[in-house]
Amino acid sequence: MVAAALGRVSTVVHPGMLHSAADFARMTNKVNAGAQPWLDGWNKLVANGRSAATYVPRPVDTIVRGRAASGRAENYILACQDAAAAYQNALRWKIKGDAACGANAIAIMNAWAVKCRYIDGDSNKQLAAGLQGYQWANAAEIMRGFSGWSAADFTAFKNFMLNVYYPVSSDFLNRHNNTCGTHYWFNWDMSNLCTVLAIGILCDDVAKINYAIDYYQHSGTGTAFIGRVTTATYPNGMDQGQEAGRDQGHATMEVPLFGTFCQMLYNQGQNFFDYNPWSHVNPPLLGVSEYIAAYNINTTNTVPFTTYNNCENSNHTVISSAGRGTIRPGWELIYNYYVKVKGKPAVYTTQFAAKVRPEGGGGDYGPNSGSYDQLGFGTLTFSR
Repeated sequence: MVAAALGRVSTVVHPGMLHSAADFARMTNKVNAGAQPWLDGWNKLVANGRSAATYVPRPVDTIVRGRAASGRAENYILACQDAAAAYQNALRWKIKGDAACGANAIAIMNAWAVKCRYIDGDSNKQLAAGLQGYQWANAAEIMRGFSGWSAADFTAFKNFMLNVYYPVSSDFLNRHNNTCGTHYWFNWDMSNLCTVLAIGILCDDVAKINYAIDYYQHSGTGTAFIGRVTTATYPNGMDQGQEAGRDQGHATMEVPLFGTFCQMLYNQGQNFFDYNPWSHVNPPLLGVSEYIAAYNINTTNTVPFTTYNNCENSNHTVISSAGRGTIRPGWELIYNYYVKVKGKPAVYTTQFAAKVRPEGGGGDYGPNSGSYDQLGFGTLTFSR
């Protein structure tokens, strides 16, 4: 990490989203040496059909999620699958120098940049922008400098990000569809914040990066503001996640998204992993991770719950058991930073990371869109 004053960047580091140059050097060295758990992580990647150089993209001119006024049918799963494939092919090129995978990552991204012009639907279109926008940008960041990606095509892809994804995410964060600040769930806010941040990094736009930082650190707006990402804090080091009373499928999604945001900022010299302005037992990300992991690692653990009431008087009085035990990738990032790098105790995060290890990625956790809510493969990319 390149140190910078917390809260503002003036230059952009590349590669500087989920993975730094040092991270890639570590991955390559460990995989080539056959070291564990990196090799298991690599084998998990190679076993995923979306990582193959023969993967064929299916771009569309309009991505649709939710009910579109035009009557178009939903098709957003195509962007989910192809963004995952671009990232997975990019990893195979970057780590092992597989030129065919590198060329295919570029082919996937070029195909979408040429064809796709719009994201349509009801408010759910903002999930399509938030959840896949940062994933596309991360794939492109890995492939930056690839000799087979022409300057013109790279510019076209950046314009695809700026013209198709950014307006939807930016509008959501600025207006929230004219609702009050806590109307939307954390995952809506944080996914769109990740997309704005990632596009800022990809396009060397410090204003977008600083907007994302300010939104999280100071804005007081939305559920991805640090003052709202946790709804209660406890002496045992746990922090209650905003979606804990909704269901555990969504609660377990909070941790990978929150971690993605912190990791991308970390590689831009902004350490929000450890940012803890209220001096809680743990910083918010670790506190939420411990809380959600404790409840989902088995069906016998109990965690405290404080009634959550949003701005529209929608109450949660108990933690939801719906979807308890949901498995998602994303815990290796949290475990490796706090336990392996910082030496902090994180009992339940450690257990949950071990349960999921080796982490897979898009397509490894079922056929539906939830399988593509995070990029995954953290055993390969984040192990220390």
